This record gives sequence, C-alpha cells and structure tokens, in this order.
Amino acid sequence: NKENFVVSGIVKDLPNNTRFDFEYLLPWSYLESMNQSDSNWGNNSTKTYVMLKENAKFSSVEPKIKTLKQRYDEEAKKDKWEMFFYPMERWRLYSSFNNGKEDNGGRITFVKLFATIAAFILLIACINFMNLSTARSERRAKEVGIRKVVGARKLSLISQFIGESILISFLAAVFAIIIVWLSLPGYNNLTDKQLFIDFGSGITWLSILGFILFTGLLAGSYPAFFLSSFQPVKVLKGTFKKAHALVTPRKVLVVIQFSFAIILIICTIIVKQQIDYAQSRDNGYDKNNLVIHAMTGDLEKKYPLLKNELISAGIVTSMVKTNSPITEQWSDGWGQEWEGKDPNDKTDFYRYSADEGLGVTAGLQFVQGRDFDLKQFPTDTTGMIINESALKVMKFKEPLGKLVKDNGVQWHIVGVIKDFILTSPYTPTKPMLISGAQGWFNTMLIRLNTAGSTTQKLAAAEKIFKQYNPQYPFEYKFVDEEYAMKFQAEKRVGTLAALFAGLTVLISCLGLFGLAIFMAESRIREIGVRKVLGASVGGLVTLLSKDFLKLVSIAFLIAAPLAWWAMHSWLSDYSYRVEIQWWVFALAGLMSMLIALATVSFQAIRAALMNPVKSLRSE
Repeated sequence: NKENFVVSGIVKDLPNNTRFDFEYLLPWSYLESMNQSDSNWGNNSTKTYVMLKENAKFSSVEPKIKTLKQRYDEEAKKDKWEMFFYPMERWRLYSSFNNGKEDNGGRITFVKLFATIAAFILLIACINFMNLSTARSERRAKEVGIRKVVGARKLSLISQFIGESILISFLAAVFAIIIVWLSLPGYNNLTDKQLFIDFGSGITWLSILGFILFTGLLAGSYPAFFLSSFQPVKVLKGTFKKAHALVTPRKVLVVIQFSFAIILIICTIIVKQQIDYAQSRDNGYDKNNLVIHAMTGDLEKKYPLLKNELISAGIVTSMVKTNSPITEQWSDGWGQEWEGKDPNDKTDFYRYSADEGLGVTAGLQFVQGRDFDLKQFPTDTTGMIINESALKVMKFKEPLGKLVKDNGVQWHIVGVIKDFILTSPYTPTKPMLISGAQGWFNTMLIRLNTAGSTTQKLAAAEKIFKQYNPQYPFEYKFVDEEYAMKFQAEKRVGTLAALFAGLTVLISCLGLFGLAIFMAESRIREIGVRKVLGASVGGLVTLLSKDFLKLVSIAFLIAAPLAWWAMHSWLSDYSYRVEIQWWVFALAGLMSMLIALATVSFQAIRAALMNPVKSLRSE
C-alpha cells in the first residue's frame, strides 16, 4: 500500500494446526506511522502475545496483570475490568470465553461431537460382533464341549476367543487404514481441512495398535465368557438349549445400537432445519449482483474517475466506498455519547463507514431519513446512519438531526435503516453506526448492471481497473458467495452428521440382518410345523418380525429424550434458532421402523416360503 519494505527474513510455512495464517509480517512501527498507535486501551482490533520466562509460573504471573488496564483507563477502573492470560497451546481448540472464563466453546465442540459419534459407530460395530458371535453359539457349542473334555480350561478358551476377536480387529484395521487413506482427500475437501496420516510416526502406529487391542477386547470379551461357560455334558448329549428370557444381553445390545442410530437421525434432521431456518432469514439487503473489491494501490485517490467510467460504460449501476465488506464486522466500540443517554449504558456498537450511495448500492431499506448525499448536503461528511437496533438503544423519538459523539467526532443522524445482517445469521442484529465520508475506507461495494452477461461485465471492469491501478490484480468477491460462507460450519456439521447417521444405520441393519438369518435358522422346524398346520406366509413374517420391531420401538423411546436434550443444548448456542417440533421424532421413529422392517422381512419372507418338508424330513 504505497510503501516499500525490505525483506529481512524468511520463515518456514506454518503447519495446518495453528491459528496463525499470514503471507508476510510487518513491524508494528509501520502502523504507528499511520497514526494507528497502540496507546488506545479500548482498541479491540489487536491481540497481545506474551512470552513468559522459563522459570515463570502461569498461575503466579496472571494475577499481576488483572488490574493493569484499570491503572491507565478510568472507565476500566470504574467498571473494574480485569485482564487475563490464556495459554497458546489451548487457543486453537478452546477459543470461546464468557467474562474471562473458558466456556468450552470453539473448535473443541466439533472435536468432541465427532469423537462421540465415532465412538458410537465403533460401539455399534462391536455390538454386531457380540450379537452374531453369541447367535452362532450353537454351532461352536460342540467344539467347546470337546475342548473341555480333553482338558481345556475356561481361561484358555477365553484367551482363544478373545485372540480370534483381536485377529479380526487387526484385519479390519488393515482395511480401515486403506479406506481412510483413499477417502482422506474427499474428507479434506468436504471439511476444508488438510488432515493427513503420519505413517512415519511411532505414535501413529502405537495408537492404531491400541485401537486394535481395545476393539478386539471390547468386541470379544462378552462372546468369550459366554461361549466358555457352556457345560460339556449338556452340549455333547445334545440337551444344550439357550434360554428364551424376556430380557437377554443380545436384545439389550440391539436396543442400544438402534438408540444411537435413531439419535443421529433426529439430530441430522434438526441440524438441517436450523440451517434452512437461518438461510431463509431476511438479510436486510440485496446481495445479488453485488461485488466487493479491496481499495488497493491508487484506487482511493482515483476513485471518482474510476466510478464515473464504470457507470458511464454501463458496467455498474452504482458503487460506494466502505471500511469493510458488507458481510464482515471489522470494527466495534462503546462509549459513544448522545442526548439522554443512560450513564450506565455500555452498549457495544458495530461501526461501519461509507460514502454516498450506500443505500442504493446495497439495497438497504430506509425507515426514516435518507442516504448520504455530499452534493446536496455537504455537511454529510459528518453524517451518520443508524439501524433500528441502535435507535432502540438511543430511544430517540425524532432521531433525524440528533448528535452522536464517537471517536472524538460529532456526528449528526441523517437516516435510519432496517437492521441488516453484518455478521452471523444465527444471532440478533446488533446496534450499528454508519459514519459518512470521514471514515477509513478499505473496500468498494459495486452493484453490477444486470443487463447482459456478468462475465463480460467483469472482463470489461478488469480493463478499466488496470488503467487506474496497473500494479495490482483485479480481485473481486461476490457478496452472495461470501454470505453463503456464513453457513459453511453448520453445513459441514449437517453433512458429516448425515454421513455418520447413514453409516450407523447401515451397520445396525447389517447386524440386524445377520441376527434375522440366525433367528430363521434356529426356528426353521417351528416354521415348518406352523406351515403344516395352516399358517400363512403373512402370519409367519409377522411372527418372525415382531420381536425385532419391539426392540426398535424400545430404542426409539430411549433415543427420543436423549436426542431432544442433545439438540436443545446445541440450539441454545444460537439466538436465532428453530423450534424442536414433535413431527421430527415421529418421522425418525417411522423411518427406523421401516428400515428395521425392510431389513428383517427379507429373511423372514424367505424362511416363510421355504418348503416345510425339507425342515421336517429328519423329524
């Protein structure tokens, strides 16, 4: 920006797991030379980093800086403001605070969320292994009986079965590593991250080995103890029978895994609702055909000529200088003065600056007054436009012409606009002060002419920009695309939640399908007898399916309140949020029942259609 600098050093590219992201560093003295000194204690636009000595203790140093601001700022002393340190090692994940206290917000929220979902999926897979292993117990009963007769102890049998489970877990891990490696580029593209697997790290392989052992022990422990408990006498005599209890571990495990699946289905639907709800909110301006360009090089000095030529060429219909993009908040502050202000008022106002034409360019809606117009009203250099939220704070009955002192300047109100979304679409609009031509301008807001091709308009605009600013590239952003970026985090959560929910349902259905196969095999003679006695195919399908549907119904009763609690907690972070509606739970319950029915009925119909002669031939 019109200054020459000397390269004094080159640093290595920073890793992806840091909050620092820069292409070059400038000395603070450069900002001081531009009258942006660091002597203002109310300046919230910068951060201060402190390197403690090696022998210094964090807990002993922090109390010494608590009252630092109070020593130099009368307002801070009056309100007893306190400063605090925060360790950099926690800053990337834990970056949300409330009154100086960490409130567990920030990126750690997403880490915990998806770690929990991953744990659920792993547990569901382990449950499937447990259920299928115990369902096949009759096939291995004679093996256990013979081993016990020839002297095998219970401990050796347990070790054998757990060893088999760990071996299966190891083979699964090999496939999992290949799948993760192949799918990682797609995942990084979806989440806008740069994750990678460090195969050269010993910690990576130790972690994988730990997961293999943990999964093998978790999945194999119950089947191992169950199978090793068989009595050899009963097994070898053929009198071994599994008890048909009302509540069995297998039924409990089916309920648990479907509870997880239903919770994820409900959460996915509500996350999608929340995103749609925020997207449907009126943003307060017309974001279509609106373009942002930075005020680089000589553009500010040549701005009147640039604006006139772009409009004369029919490329744009209007444009305006602003201090920041209309989709971002770069400045805020408190301490403004106005007539009738409550002495205890500490409202924090968003600050925005623009020259004439902001209203027509952005498509803002004026409730009272007018836009800036320096030609007709030269005093608009100290004009101010406020939004409806600011009017509520100031409590002016007749706001036009009222004076507001801010940053040492006496501004006069010329207009009141409807609230528009500057920052998050999930929070209420804050009070905003838009100052006139005395502001600091960093960007241009450009309204493209809708007649003709947008691509051709931008190509023509680039040629004109190059004439006035040849040393800088023509770099623009569409406002509608920038506004859509505000929903990216929630959209990613919704997409990942939907993928995980689908994976959870798929794994649960695979387990249910396997159980249905063994259920049909174990009741094959019963089905044959019932068919001989006149049972219909529909009646047999109902008989074989109803037990599973009962378990899914119980899972829904458990999952519904847990999902409501989880979503209520998540939505509480948003001031502008959707209401949780009953039909979401009804839809999730119906979906889970239909999925379970479709999974089980295939095998049930197959068993019901089997020729009873084959199953009763040996009787």
